[in-house]
Amino acid sequence: MPFHLTEDQRELREEVRAFANAEIEPRANDLDAEGTYPTEALAELGERRLTGLTIPEAYGGRGAGLVELAVAIEELSASLMAAASAVGLHLGVAEAIERFGSDEQRERFLPEMAAFETVGALGLSEADAGSDKLNMETTAERRGDGWVLNGHKQWVTNFFEADVVLTYAKTGPEERSPHNVSAFLVPTAAFDVETVWETLGANSVRSPRVSLSDARVPADRLLGPEGEGYVQRGELRTGLNVPARGVGIARAALEDAVAYTSAREQYDQSIGEFQGVGWTVGEMAERADSARLLTLRAAERADRGGDVTREFSMAKIAATQAAVDNANDAVQLHGGMGYTTEHDVERYLRDAKLLTIAGGPNEGHKDTLAEAVFERRGAPTAEDE
Repeated sequence: MPFHLTEDQRELREEVRAFANAEIEPRANDLDAEGTYPTEALAELGERRLTGLTIPEAYGGRGAGLVELAVAIEELSASLMAAASAVGLHLGVAEAIERFGSDEQRERFLPEMAAFETVGALGLSEADAGSDKLNMETTAERRGDGWVLNGHKQWVTNFFEADVVLTYAKTGPEERSPHNVSAFLVPTAAFDVETVWETLGANSVRSPRVSLSDARVPADRLLGPEGEGYVQRGELRTGLNVPARGVGIARAALEDAVAYTSAREQYDQSIGEFQGVGWTVGEMAERADSARLLTLRAAERADRGGDVTREFSMAKIAATQAAVDNANDAVQLHGGMGYTTEHDVERYLRDAKLLTIAGGPNEGHKDTLAEAVFERRGAPTAEDE
C-alpha cells in the first residue's frame, strides 16, 4: 500500500482535527463528567456531512472510503473517544443499509443519516450472546404482513439519541445456523429501557440494555434476505472505526505526555531530559505509529476489496492495546496530577480499556489472527505489497 495520504485525505484530516480541537476538546472532560451526549458537536458534524462520511454522495454523504474513515475517527477520538464511537456506530448502521437494503430503504434512511437527522444504533449483543453472537435469544416471527420481535439487546450505543436500531433476531431453526438470523430496522420507540449502566469510561454516550416485547415491525423493515443478516454482517467493513479510535487515544496520550514532560521541571531540568522518561515517550511514539500504519493498511486493503481478516485483527489488537498502554504511561508520567481530572490522561485510560473489548475482545481477534497466519503459512501475498 502507499504509506502516505492523498491531498484530499490530508485536507480531511486537517478539517476534522481543527473542528475537534475547537468544538469537542474544550468540553470533553465536562461531557464525560456529566455523562452528557455531545449533541451540538454531532449536529455540526452532520451539517458538514461527516456523519455521512462513507455514505454515497447520491444519498447526501461524502462518498469517502475506509482510509478516510480511519483518518476522521482518529481525529475525533483524540479529542473524545465517545464522540468517535457515536459516529462510527452510526456509520456502521448506514453501511448495512447501503449494502443490503432495498432502494426504498436507502432513500428513506440514508439522506437523513448523512445529516445526522436520523441516528442509527446497533442491537446485536445480548447477555448470553457476547462473543458467541449466534447464541442470541431474540426472535422475530412472521405475523400477517409484518414481524413480531421479542427479546433484548445490550450495549446499544447511541440508543437514547437514535431513531432506528439495526436489530438482529432469529427467524429460523437452529439447524439452519448461521442462516437463521435476520436483520431489522426497528424504531427506538419499540424498545423498553431495562438497564443503564454506570461505566468506567465513554460516559457521554451511554450503551444501555433494552428489550422488545411483542414489538410489531412492518415487512419493509426487514434488511436484506430473511435468514442472512448475520452472514451478511461479516461483509461489513466500518468496524475499522474501533482500531482507529485506539490510534486517536494513543496519539493524544503521546502528545500530552510530551507536552507535560517538556514543561515539568525537577532537579533543575525538564523531566523529559531524564533517560527513563525519554525512552518511555519513544516507546509511546512507536506504539502510536505502528497502530496507525496497521489500521491504515487494513483500511486501504478493504477499500480495494481485499480480504482483511488478518489485517483487521492485527490492527484491532495493536491499536487498542496501544491506546491502553500509552494512556497508562501518560498517567504515570504526569505523576500525581495524572490521577486527577485536571488532565485528560485519566480519561484516556478509562476510555481506552473499552476498546480492547468492543468490536470483539482482543483475545478472540488473536484466535482469528493466528488462524489467518497459519492459513497463509506466515507469508505475505501479492496484495500485501
